Amino acid sequence: VQLQASGGGLVQPGGSLRLSCVASGFVLDYYGVGWFRQAPGKEREGVSCISSSDRSTYYTDSVKGRFTISRDNAKRTVYLQMNSLKPEDTAVYYCAARWGNLYGSSWQTVHYDYWGQGTQVTVSS
Repeated sequence: VQLQASGGGLVQPGGSLRLSCVASGFVLDYYGVGWFRQAPGKEREGVSCISSSDRSTYYTDSVKGRFTISRDNAKRTVYLQMNSLKPEDTAVYYCAARWGNLYGSSWQTVHYDYWGQGTQVTVSS
């Protein structure tokens, strides 16, 4: 069982990146997936999530209108498209999967079953 996050890198402010989270060893269709990030010296925070059956999406306020989460179950992959990146988006980004649906009131704090290893995103000129 594994989640593999990739797509991070160095980008200038205002640029874009697309992160990918590929699942192996379990059926991603039945899992909600969240993206989290942790910057140096800061607590981990939930960035966005996509539910399993109804594909509801949720975003933390600081990324609304800039980030878009999506999933392709046939490819066992969840994406995070990040546009208009800012220096404050710099962090290690992790994906995580939880059985069932995710909900707006709890997705940032519930227990997740599986975690990926993280991918570094650096926004700097």
